[in-house]
Amino acid sequence: MSATLRGSALPLAQAFDLALVDLDGVAYKGHEPIQFAADGLRSARQEGMRLVFVTNNASREPESVSDQLSSLDIPAQPHDVMTAAQACARLLGDHVDPGARVLVVGGAGLLTAVTEAGYVVVRSADDAPDAVAQGFAPDLGWADLAEAAYAVSGGAVHVVSNRDLSLPTARGFAPGNGALVGAVMAATGVEPFSAGKPSPAMYAMAIERAGAARPLVIGDRLDTDLAGARSGGYPGLHVLTGVNSARDDILAHPGERPDFIGADLRALLVPHTAPTEAAEGWWECDGSAARVVDGRLELREGDRDSDPVNLVRAACAAAWAFTDAGGVVDPTTVPDLAV
Repeated sequence: MSATLRGSALPLAQAFDLALVDLDGVAYKGHEPIQFAADGLRSARQEGMRLVFVTNNASREPESVSDQLSSLDIPAQPHDVMTAAQACARLLGDHVDPGARVLVVGGAGLLTAVTEAGYVVVRSADDAPDAVAQGFAPDLGWADLAEAAYAVSGGAVHVVSNRDLSLPTARGFAPGNGALVGAVMAATGVEPFSAGKPSPAMYAMAIERAGAARPLVIGDRLDTDLAGARSGGYPGLHVLTGVNSARDDILAHPGERPDFIGADLRALLVPHTAPTEAAEGWWECDGSAARVVDGRLELREGDRDSDPVNLVRAACAAAWAFTDAGGVVDPTTVPDLAV
């Protein structure tokens, strides 16, 4: 399966009617704002684009998320938020019946979602739970993970909100839910069922709720946000404000490639030029160009007033075409381009 960058003659906020916006690394970082995020989203709304915030974080209630967004000058209501906790509660229904006993290992958001879905929440593996629902919470400890392991070893179905290994914070990257899930897996040898991205389930739920016809996924992580977009067949915009970099885009395999790339959320407000193939193996994008020769990436920058992301787009087109033809790009020749 190949995948390449797309162009849009219209600003993305006009070309798509709904943005499925990731939170950490896109709308904010930890509890801190991301530059241009509020302005970009506010202007996108003025162009008619609706917003649903879709997060793999299952620790918080939708009300808490919407309050934080509003405090950062991104007005939001609880119904504008779709969490992995809600998706996890829905996924439980594929494995256990309503009224089943569920051991919740996670935060308030997961506890509420599981309760509202009609399950009986228990506190211990000794309560013979039918399932374990696990999600991230910053105060989870060894005793919580041990309880989950005891229950799973005893035959409980293990359903998790997401498997992100890291979590962006204002101080850097901290262990995410995937790291905590890994501890339970190591103790039990049981592979869990995961509800969060890269599964496209949350995207489908959000699109259905909004009644949208032309959704756009926006994320900072290739292995979750953009992989989920590819998996669900939704166009995806990668913004370079979080986990993955321009270099990661260039080296991305087809299942994680974005359709659009932007430095930040102002990318919603402009048209996007698709790279085109030119002579001698070059791929061009608004004056910037790139090609791969014998596995080595070569770059040719445009003039100093051009958008630096155009060089990233050209490099992606060149590297992806070379890879899809069976070649291997030498990663040592791929710089982390500044944008």
